[in-house]
Amino acid sequence: MTNFSRLRLLAPLGAVISNLLLAYVLYFLARIIYLAVNYSYFEAGLTWPHLMEILSGGLVFDTSAILVTNIPYIVLMLLPWHGKETWGYYTFCRWVYIVINGLALALNLCDCVYFRYTMRRTTYTVFSEFSNEGNLGGIFLTEVFRHFYLVALFALLVWCVWRLYRMPLAPPHPRTSASPHPRTSASPLIYALVMLLSLCALAPFVVAGIRGGFATAVRPITISNANQYADRPVEAALVLNTPFSIYRTIGKTAFVVPPYFDSEQELATVYTPIHTPLLQEGPGEVTVYTPIHTPLLQEGPGEVTSAKKDSGEVAPFTPKNVVVLIVESFGREYIGALNKSLDNGHYKGYTPHIDSLIARSVTFTHSYCNGRKSIDGMPSILSSIPMFVEPFFLTPASMNHVTGIAGLLAEKGYQTAFFHGAQRGSMGFMAFARSTGFQHYYGREDFNADPRFDGDDEFDGMWAIWDEPFLQYYAAKMSEMKQPFMTAVFTASSHHPYQVPEKYRDTYPDEGIVIHKCIRYTDMALGRFFQTASRQPWFRNTIFILTSDHTNLSDHAYYQTDLGGFCSPIIIYEPGNPDRHPEMQHKIAQQIDILPTVMGMLHYDKPYFGFGIDLFSTEPSDTWAVNYLNGIYQYVKHGHVLQFDGQKTRAVYSLQDSLMQHNLLGKTSFQPQMERELKAIIQQYMERMTQDRLMP
Repeated sequence: MTNFSRLRLLAPLGAVISNLLLAYVLYFLARIIYLAVNYSYFEAGLTWPHLMEILSGGLVFDTSAILVTNIPYIVLMLLPWHGKETWGYYTFCRWVYIVINGLALALNLCDCVYFRYTMRRTTYTVFSEFSNEGNLGGIFLTEVFRHFYLVALFALLVWCVWRLYRMPLAPPHPRTSASPHPRTSASPLIYALVMLLSLCALAPFVVAGIRGGFATAVRPITISNANQYADRPVEAALVLNTPFSIYRTIGKTAFVVPPYFDSEQELATVYTPIHTPLLQEGPGEVTVYTPIHTPLLQEGPGEVTSAKKDSGEVAPFTPKNVVVLIVESFGREYIGALNKSLDNGHYKGYTPHIDSLIARSVTFTHSYCNGRKSIDGMPSILSSIPMFVEPFFLTPASMNHVTGIAGLLAEKGYQTAFFHGAQRGSMGFMAFARSTGFQHYYGREDFNADPRFDGDDEFDGMWAIWDEPFLQYYAAKMSEMKQPFMTAVFTASSHHPYQVPEKYRDTYPDEGIVIHKCIRYTDMALGRFFQTASRQPWFRNTIFILTSDHTNLSDHAYYQTDLGGFCSPIIIYEPGNPDRHPEMQHKIAQQIDILPTVMGMLHYDKPYFGFGIDLFSTEPSDTWAVNYLNGIYQYVKHGHVLQFDGQKTRAVYSLQDSLMQHNLLGKTSFQPQMERELKAIIQQYMERMTQDRLMP
């Protein structure tokens, strides 16, 4: 066999290795683009040495993604079949390679845009999240035009990959379709043996690359492993790549019970999500079950204690109406009244009507959402279930027995209804609403059928009915309901593609960042809603709760930090209660506190389930918040935020350190207590999710 023939035998393997290296370059450039597009989220603490650490970590996850996605290409190229040595066959392999890696590039570039809304890489649950939407084509086209530079970069990079791709054969002679070189002179048997040996030689490297290492003790890397290369949870998104995040979460169990506590009894002494209200035992006595986070007559963590009442009677259940307004993307950053020190005291915000409402309400100095997506907000606000690992109702745990504010109050004779201006079934809201006790659901179809409103003219053309008319519809429908009632509305206009109705284009022009004009429009719609509601007979017998589903686009560094990205308002307005004085309470509050707080305001008298606390019955030092970002749990308490990766604490920051620049790991006396409490919250969550124990 000639030397040329021997080289020809190894040409397919050489081509595979060369082209896989080219894929590495493609992933590297995609990560640099990801960083450039979202630089303001990563720039804090991003020194050159740390950037090199992130990039080296990214290489580990790129290796896994490249090898997994290119397995079909590798097998086709090294197939032990002598007949594949033709230009046509290898051109087909070239197209397989381009399609696979072009799709991977597209996913990475799309996530450059989506990151700003989630602060994480997209996972497989995204396909469930948007499975009921019929407007994805319009959304995609809108983003294509808005981010045309990414489309141009995609086309340029794919063209470069096509040009740089290495073929194992020389191009055919211009006068014939045949290759200028015949097939290798090796026999088909020798050729097959060489290809088989090439596959066998490459296989261990492929397996090790997919798993993340050669050692037998190495477990296949997961999304959470990205945190070993990141100083902050948000940086994990830069370490990862989107193809890896998607394929690594296919069919994976979101909830795994950690063995922090050996017994249920020990766990319950630290934290329990079961709330047992004040129950009268005898004249002047009450029995109180007090979890560690509820400072009611506490003698020890989770103990039962008996004490004399301040007054002779336990307050009876108070059947007030409850109205929950979940305002799309209405982050705390946009509200002037909640940011009086921002921009050196000159910040005015974009919400004059909500500023006026806050002057008549109770709000909190440190209020947070429990997730970064709309489907995270629903369970958190209405059922007191935070988002850990993956959105609750995109996991099998969504089939658990679960209730919420609506279900609890329906048992008390309340009428309950959920309102969302999109088509029925959108975002899975209708299914969740029904499963948690809402008796009625009103969507876009119901609005269109109401003769009082012109549905054809009030559709935003993309998602839902504009906020102004839909909130008026909401008020009108509540006036038709029998009291007491419990309702919730989910607005839609302060959302991508960030448009306002044509008649308001001049009233609310572009300013600041693209969402600001939508915030102004929605603020006006909320102002009009409260004007209408104030004239209704049910108004003064109603508790209003206003919050956002999550935060959104930001132009202030504080709101782009790991914790700042979760800053949502929680506004409690009770116009008929003269004892509820308007104030800004110096407490930590979160969405999962809404259900227990409402139950406390109504003096609900039965045990119920909720991961949060009653804010009005809890001292400021015992209030807390928790959220999850890129494999890191963030626990806020005692003026600090603790970041925990499931095994160990990675950082502790003072809340006064607004940009989270000074890690106090091991330097605060609160750290051991916060770790123990957070572990109890996590274990209670995981156990109850996997064991279907989301009811008392």
